Amino acid sequence: MQLTRDGTATGVGPAEWFTGTVFLDTLASPSNGSRLSASSVRFTPGARTAWHTHPHGQTIVVVEGVGRAQRRGGPVEEIRPGDRVFFEPGEEHWHGAAPDRFMTHIAMLDVGDDGRAADWGARVTDEEYGGRAG
Repeated sequence: MQLTRDGTATGVGPAEWFTGTVFLDTLASPSNGSRLSASSVRFTPGARTAWHTHPHGQTIVVVEGVGRAQRRGGPVEEIRPGDRVFFEPGEEHWHGAAPDRFMTHIAMLDVGDDGRAADWGARVTDEEYGGRAG
């Protein structure tokens, strides 16, 4: 058993990866043979990720609020507490809060041997976020 005390401060998501304000708390980092990365991600209303992919896929579990998620070419889906979304390896997608609600999810993924967790793309436009294109 390994107990790790939380000593890290909440971080703000990088502007290159997010539209709006997003807060990040690290829950697990790859170490000692584990490739698991897990974060608690809190999106302010209207905040969202940029389009991105994960080489080994990603699972998000909504724990609070109301959000949105979309894979490239698919519909914008509303996501709520208890919902789990799995994005396939290499599947281009985005996720974030609804326009008028906060949303927190736990994001879990495997980091490759090369240390890459995600490949980031273009920002999600207001039209894409509103479900009018994508």
